[in-house]
Amino acid sequence: MAEVQAQLQNLSEEYTKLQQDLQAAVQSRQKLEAQKQENANVQKEFERLKNDENIYKLVGPILLKQDKVEAESTVNGRLEFISKELERTEGQIKETQDKIEKKKGEIIQVQSGLQAGSGAPGKVAAKA
Repeated sequence: MAEVQAQLQNLSEEYTKLQQDLQAAVQSRQKLEAQKQENANVQKEFERLKNDENIYKLVGPILLKQDKVEAESTVNGRLEFISKELERTEGQIKETQDKIEKKKGEIIQVQSGLQAGSGAPGKVAAKA
């Protein structure tokens, strides 16, 4: 009986850790989505610019003049990287959700075994 309770406690701790991992992954996805949106907005701004207009990049406390092609290339590279990270994070979220469901099933199985094990002797004792 104590063995089963220890197993249940262990499963519960693993379940809690998986939930924390899921929450961290979801927060990471939200941060990436915000970065993607920000970079997409910058890309739209570049489309509105004329070729002879200046683009400046903030480097520390200094604004440096930057070539439009170089700036567009940088933003496109960031968007590509963010998209790949989003795909990876989505996969991580799905994997963690699957692990959570599996762990939940294990917990339910152990609980039902514990209830059946503790309930049967009680019924026998009540009949006697």
